[in-house]
Amino acid sequence: MNYQQTLEYLYEHLPMYHRIGAAAYKKDLTNISKLVSILDHPEEKFHCIHVAGTNGKGSVSNMLASVLYEAGYKTGLYTSPHLIDCRERIRVNGKMCDEKFVVDFIERMKGHIEDIQPSFFEITVAMAFDYFVKEEIDIAVVEVGLGGRLDSTNIISPLLSIITNISYDHMHMLGNTLPEIAFEKAGIIKQNIPVVIGEYHSETFPVFLEKANSFSAPIYLAEENIDLEIEEHDAEKLIVNASYMQQLVYPNLQIGLKGNYQIKNTKTVLQAIEIL
Repeated sequence: MNYQQTLEYLYEHLPMYHRIGAAAYKKDLTNISKLVSILDHPEEKFHCIHVAGTNGKGSVSNMLASVLYEAGYKTGLYTSPHLIDCRERIRVNGKMCDEKFVVDFIERMKGHIEDIQPSFFEITVAMAFDYFVKEEIDIAVVEVGLGGRLDSTNIISPLLSIITNISYDHMHMLGNTLPEIAFEKAGIIKQNIPVVIGEYHSETFPVFLEKANSFSAPIYLAEENIDLEIEEHDAEKLIVNASYMQQLVYPNLQIGLKGNYQIKNTKTVLQAIEIL
């Protein structure tokens, strides 16, 4: 198969959330566990950061990956969904994985795909992890697709977990109340692994705190620990002075992504950097 034929095979044979909705969501980790087992568990062979949340998780993932790359780390990034090309989901140092890798991966896994019948999301998660190992990355930023607890990305053992914020999202799959949705997102909190909460909410923070305490996971509230003083803000740029625990750490920090909402995302990223 060439690349176009490979894409046609994927789109025709694998259920995709953005095409058929909730029917493509697999509420367990069985398929992804089978896939990574066949691949000799690539998820165990690289360091990573796990990012969940209703809003902001894509921006936080991209910002954090950029910071790590600029710091000299060979950095993988897995995000979803894609806009034009499915390779947008899988990047190393900002560059999409090459077409040949996608073709070779699907040809290698085709028989297993027929047997396991994974979703499009499940196969791209497995593909990303395999690619990260092939590329010998230093660290990856992995964005949750939907929820957290039963998301296919939740087979990793991260250095750090991040939950940006919680609002009403995919209620037919994640729950009808904010605490129910928070419970699903809190599923990425791991034993003894620090977790950053981007935004405080009276209904959701107790859920995160209870889960973190039960797992002996240090918990950090970014909006409480990080203060950003706006120095300059116009259509072209946003420059801030960033303080951590009331100590100035990043003077005249220019934020690449525009919009007031990026203030919250920047606080989350800076809190993550301070922990790392």
